[in-house]
Amino acid sequence: MPRPKQRTPELRDQVLTAALELLVRDGVATFTARNIARTAGTSTPAVYELFGDKSGLVRAVFFEGFRLLHRYLDTPADTGDPLADLIGLVAAYRGFMCENPVLAQVMFSRPFSDFDPTEAEQEAGAAVRRIVVDRVRRCVDAGRLRGDCVDIAHAVVALTQGLALAEAARRLGSTETSVDRRWDLAVRALVAGFGPPAA
Repeated sequence: MPRPKQRTPELRDQVLTAALELLVRDGVATFTARNIARTAGTSTPAVYELFGDKSGLVRAVFFEGFRLLHRYLDTPADTGDPLADLIGLVAAYRGFMCENPVLAQVMFSRPFSDFDPTEAEQEAGAAVRRIVVDRVRRCVDAGRLRGDCVDIAHAVVALTQGLALAEAARRLGSTETSVDRRWDLAVRALVAGFGPPAA
């Protein structure tokens, strides 16, 4: 009689954690069901049964990445100054990108050719964009920024992701001071560009 299958939610979490660890440690090149199963201490068939195929596993990692990013963006406290809060959000986004560069690559650069995001994956990204749009809208409502909230939010996200990718690749400077200075200059320039005209 065959043994009963033990494909529990706990095992699913264990495999997903192993997949994330493997990505962080070795990058996308070694991201295979066999390597993930070995890291998780389970079998390759168990991985396939839990996630369907490699694409299903990448999809789970993708969702986990956006859940984590959402937590980062929820962390900055509301100071009562909408512009300071938006700049705090940029810092939190930077923290996520720099602390999770390979995960960010899966989320934003799509290094796996067999993973085609569906509506559900796109909605995960949209939920994060809504947080940024909301912070921008507060600035616009307070007269600290002017323009279309969605346009400004796209610029904020593009600037943040671009700088964070450059920082992770060590192309933004050779010292922490120079990197921080360039972040500060870029964010200040963006804010000034969308700010109200000088009196």
